[in-house]
Amino acid sequence: MPAAIPQGIEDDLKLLKSAAVHAGIIALGFFRTELRTWTKNVTSPVSEADIAVDHFLIGALRGARPDYGWLSEETADSPARLESERVFIVDPIDGTRGFIKGEDSWTISLAVVEAGRPIAGVVYAPVRDEMYVAGLGLGASRNGVPMRVEGPAPASPIIPAPAAVHNELAAHGVDHVAGPAYPSLAYRLVQVAAGTLDAAVARRGAQDWDIAGADIILTEAGARFEDVCLGTPLYNGSDTRHAALAATADASLLSPLRDALRVVYGCPQSQPDAQNR
Repeated sequence: MPAAIPQGIEDDLKLLKSAAVHAGIIALGFFRTELRTWTKNVTSPVSEADIAVDHFLIGALRGARPDYGWLSEETADSPARLESERVFIVDPIDGTRGFIKGEDSWTISLAVVEAGRPIAGVVYAPVRDEMYVAGLGLGASRNGVPMRVEGPAPASPIIPAPAAVHNELAAHGVDHVAGPAYPSLAYRLVQVAAGTLDAAVARRGAQDWDIAGADIILTEAGARFEDVCLGTPLYNGSDTRHAALAATADASLLSPLRDALRVVYGCPQSQPDAQNR
């Protein structure tokens, strides 16, 4: 049975798309210029572009929906979001490392989450002029053209992954091609929905903002996406981190992907229940 379309979701999608386009214009103003950059949490790069886009999105999204909660990579977290019925989950620039290097596949990733699951999502790659959009019960599209995954993967599926994961897949007898390693996790995931990749993975530690927008796009395109330790990813919990993740258009690839990722990254020793994630 098709999923019921949540009330107001079409208006939310229009808002997300408009905000993503304007955010892209702001980010492009900084792209391939002499950026101010710094590091947070020891290894994670940040640029002045990330902050400028984040400030714009707060005004554009929360200004239009002040009753929605807010979770962004570049905004100090507040527990108030846990009390909100709907929450914006935002990565102002996903793939900041690539953005700083001048690579072209960075994205702006936006989602609306309700009851722990995304109900609307946009992943926008401004340099490539690619906008991926999905709403619960509304399907998924790229630049307005519907996307739906088709059939089993080819004999040698394209699966970008770290070398250790490739080795484990080979040990499980999965003959595959490594594929491109896009710096934006959101972009990598939506390529599965678009049929450019047959599967994509993420190491343990991805955050809600890295994946929420791509999650609904994958789901509405008919792809499979899971946390290999906990199953269906849940969002807007007190802990926003996830175990290793696998996305695929071919359900037969899930078992070897799951096994490979568990071997390489393990699972959290203490796995929180769904309501606390």
